[in-house]
This record gives sequence, structure tokens and C-alpha cells, in this order.
Amino acid sequence: MLTLPEPSAREREHALVVAAQRGDAESFAALVRLHQRRAYAVARAIVLTHEDAEDAVQEGFLHAFRALDRFLPDQAFGAWLNRIVANAALDITRRKKVRDADALADTIASPFRDPAESAELRRRLTGALSTLNERQRAVIVLHDVEGYKHAEIGRLLGIPEGTARSDLHHARARLRQALSGVRSEL
Repeated sequence: MLTLPEPSAREREHALVVAAQRGDAESFAALVRLHQRRAYAVARAIVLTHEDAEDAVQEGFLHAFRALDRFLPDQAFGAWLNRIVANAALDITRRKKVRDADALADTIASPFRDPAESAELRRRLTGALSTLNERQRAVIVLHDVEGYKHAEIGRLLGIPEGTARSDLHHARARLRQALSGVRSEL
């Protein structure tokens, strides 16, 4: 008896994309379920609030649905989608141009949250992050919190890899400067 091997995740995704391109709404819904967590993480790394991240993800999926006919199924759908979501998040940030320092503390992932962390340290870190421009903040969060590589960040944000490296270097230097003396003060 011949048993066929299970299709790989990439093959299943490819089949869903092709079916969605043919108009199968359930296949696109399956793609949404498959990629919604990562898309949210990408958006959340760029915008300041949970609500803005949700809006960016929704806008990103809507744009992806409308542009699905232009997607080449042999590409990685997740990377294509994350780039769309990142652009939607950057658009939201550009439109708002509001720096809500209280909401910024919520964007910092758990590696930076220590139960013993003081309110003063959180306030200082929030203030330091808010001095960065949107792209620098996105690059540092995508790299240091989400674990993306420079090339991936470049693709997500639509910038050259070298620019992602440079932005990361400048963002870290600015944070070091803004947070200098924190240990001795706390």
C-alpha cells in the first residue's frame, strides 16, 4: 500500500493562496487564521496602541485580499502579507502623529518587563523610546524584541538592509544616551 506524504506547510499555504485567488473565500479566511498572530506582532511593533495594531492588521488583510490577484503563488505569502501590514501600520502612525507615552509602555514585549521594575524605569524607557522616529522605533522593536534579522526588517519596512542596520545602530545609541545613568539613579 502506497502512502502519500503529508503536504508541507508551504504546500498547504500555496494551495490556499491558489484557491483564494480563484475566489474561494474560505481559503482566504484560512490564510487569515494562519497569519493573523504574526501580522499583529508586526503591526504592534510599529504602532503605539493595541487598537492601532488591530486597525493595521485589518487594513493589511483587506489590502491583501484586494491585491491577491497580483500575488505570485510561488512567493512566501507570509512575507508578502507582513510587508503590507507593516506599511499599513506605518501609514496609521504617519496619519496620527501622536505620541502617547502611556500607551507606549504596552508595546514593550515581556523580555523588558520585570516584576521588580519600577515605575520610574518604565517612565524613563517610555520617554526614551518616544524620542525615536517611527522607523527607528519599528526597527529596534522588530530586531530586539521580535527577533527579525536586518534583511527581514528591510523587506517588511521597504527599506534597504543597510538602512535597517543603520537605523538600529542610531536607535540604540539614542536609547543609550537617553537612559545613561538610569542604573545609578534608581
